[in-house]
Amino acid sequence: MENVKIAFFGLGNMGEPMALNLVDAGQEVRVYNRTPSKAARLVEKGARIARSPKEAVRDADIAITMLANDEAVRDILLAPAQPDGAAIDALPRGAIHMGTSTISVAFSKELEQEHSRRGQGYVASPVLGRPEAAAAKKLWVMAAGPGDQVERCRPVMEALGRGISVMGTQPWQANVTKIAANFMLLALLEAFGEAFALFRKSGMDPHALLEILNGLFNSPVYANYGRMIADRQFQPAGFRLKLGLKDAGLALAAAQDAAVPMPLASLVRDHYLSAIARGLEDADWSALAEVIAQNAGL
Repeated sequence: MENVKIAFFGLGNMGEPMALNLVDAGQEVRVYNRTPSKAARLVEKGARIARSPKEAVRDADIAITMLANDEAVRDILLAPAQPDGAAIDALPRGAIHMGTSTISVAFSKELEQEHSRRGQGYVASPVLGRPEAAAAKKLWVMAAGPGDQVERCRPVMEALGRGISVMGTQPWQANVTKIAANFMLLALLEAFGEAFALFRKSGMDPHALLEILNGLFNSPVYANYGRMIADRQFQPAGFRLKLGLKDAGLALAAAQDAAVPMPLASLVRDHYLSAIARGLEDADWSALAEVIAQNAGL
């Protein structure tokens, strides 16, 4: 892999192992995080820490964002929140922003316009996988953008994941793909919650049903989330419940723009709101099933 200068933003449950894999791949990585102490492991491995977003992107070939939502990406790149100004104005012409965050279609289109008018590239490349998959370089990358820019980013994507799907030449196409994929996972959590509530209320052990489902679907996703819900084990959170609410909102916003009814997304959104009202916002997003269980008197 050719040496690339990378600016990396966001060292949470997903971002830290992704950045570590890039350092291990021999890349020159400069990181910025609002909480500098989260960069300690990366600095030990050889990454450099930047004092501001603008400092992080100076001389970068690729800037990677792995942040919670539209607002976090906007604050890092577009807003002059730091004393030295907005980071996007310091990203060199010809450099590429590789956006791995789960963001809205509308904001992705805005980012494409902002980068284009500065002579910068933008490749949306959200990922599928939990933190343990990020650590093991087993994420699935969904990429979209101009073909030459996607190819420039491909070695970096390969250092992060086990597979890459190119979804089109317009970056927002990767974002709508991630939103649709996450909606399928939300639907899975809702279905597990309802099925297991029925099983428990009938005096039966949900683990017995899970064994059948694992044989039927033969899916590690079913096995992992099914076990968590059957065990009612929602801590520590690999992906926090309040981010699940964000993803349900992203699905509904995209559906409204495309004039696509998504009644299940509305139901899931309401169940997440109920979970947050019950103090579960920092539990794993699979704790959606607890709302269904509690509604059933379990």
